[in-house]
Amino acid sequence: MAGIGFELKKLFHRKGLVAMVRAYGYAGVICAGPMLLGILLQFGVLAVSGWWHVPRADQNLLVCMITYTLLASLVLTSFLSMPVTRFLADMLFEHHEETILPSFWGSTTLMLAVGAVLYAVFLLFSGATLMQGLLCLWLFLEMIVNWNAMSYLTAIKDYQGIMWSFVAAVVVAFLSACAMMALGLPQVESLLAAVAFGYGVMMVWDVVLLYRYFPQSDESPWTFLKWVDEFLPLAFTGLCTNIGLFAHLVICWVGPVGVQVKGLFYGAPYYDVPALIAFLTILITSINFVVSVEVNFYPKYRDYYSLFNDGGVVGDIVTAEEEMLAVLNRELRFTALKQLFVTAAVLSLEGTLLDLLPLGFNDLMHGYFRTLCVGYGLYAVGNTVLMILLYFTDYRGAVTAAAVFAVSASGFTALSMAFNTAFYGFGFLIGAALFYLVTLLRLDVFTANLPYRVLGQQPIVAETRAGRFTRLGLFLETRSAARAKHAAGEEREDE
Repeated sequence: MAGIGFELKKLFHRKGLVAMVRAYGYAGVICAGPMLLGILLQFGVLAVSGWWHVPRADQNLLVCMITYTLLASLVLTSFLSMPVTRFLADMLFEHHEETILPSFWGSTTLMLAVGAVLYAVFLLFSGATLMQGLLCLWLFLEMIVNWNAMSYLTAIKDYQGIMWSFVAAVVVAFLSACAMMALGLPQVESLLAAVAFGYGVMMVWDVVLLYRYFPQSDESPWTFLKWVDEFLPLAFTGLCTNIGLFAHLVICWVGPVGVQVKGLFYGAPYYDVPALIAFLTILITSINFVVSVEVNFYPKYRDYYSLFNDGGVVGDIVTAEEEMLAVLNRELRFTALKQLFVTAAVLSLEGTLLDLLPLGFNDLMHGYFRTLCVGYGLYAVGNTVLMILLYFTDYRGAVTAAAVFAVSASGFTALSMAFNTAFYGFGFLIGAALFYLVTLLRLDVFTANLPYRVLGQQPIVAETRAGRFTRLGLFLETRSAARAKHAAGEEREDE
């Protein structure tokens, strides 16, 4: 992410409104592109369904299948996402670019293998037809590749290429959906296939970008697993954050407001629609994190730590620390204020704006929307502080805050099921508030004595952690070498 901020700083130095819009647009694509793409495809599918008069039951089933597939792939990939990003950053810093593509395919292969088994078992008992199940599995596997590729694409800084991959995905999905519906093919299967085509184009495009920028090599694809052991708190930080973010939706699906669409596919339209729209209100914070916090904070952060690495004097270190923390406090305050203003504006206008949309909002849905807007706003600011904790390598504090978020958001949402339906959403709001408070308090405590954190808490002797993932990597590497040796022996015999 620091690399993104460094490149965006060049864009923001350019004069003129067009340059400013361009920089914000690229930041939005990088930070919120996958999320916006999913939302656009969801609304596009519903629009095409309406044009061809797809029965309401089939529309609900289609939305459930796509939502389940996207959330399942996100949660699965969240475990390796941060350790892989750390591995990528280290390899780029050490100029070992030849290890990047092998690690991409290694991490992708592991997640595809685990995910295919788990999601296939779910689909077998889900009530979906064979064709629907195969299409869902196809989309699920594509999304694993896409989510993992996004971690690597942040290093490329080819913003135009990434943006066009999103555009191509939307266009291909829309055109293929219209074509298959016009041909009279089965409606649910056609629209599922169209979404899979769109994400497939994005997947191929992203992989081509990776091959364009990183060299092919014969390096081991399993080296990154050492980083998973070394930075295991990062893995659980990503996983817990996603659980906290999505658990309240799943709990409401099986709660009193949930409806059984088909088999194991459940939904809660009265809750899901307000949640989806409320989620959009955090875009300002997601973009601001890169545009404001990263662009302005990162140079001060880099200067401060370079003084430790390059033998800076105590006076310079103290001055650099004061400047860095002053910029950090200012940017975090501005980030929180921007999110507050957006949330307040949305809450002020939501009655008028939402009634204009053909979404059938009633009083209960308006209440959910207001509650979730506040909850997502708190989550967005808390997540920004969490990223800063990761900047300072406070992995213990980050994983603690993420765990608090996952447990509290899930627990309070489950508890709210025992009360009136009007209180649904407050469980997530309480979890997000605790997440925000824990991250903020932890950052304050951690930065209160930063030189000690940088120097005193480091191990005197370098430690190498060889855990389960390292052993798994060695096992896979041994198996790969044995297969390669066996294949070479067979070739010599044929000759």
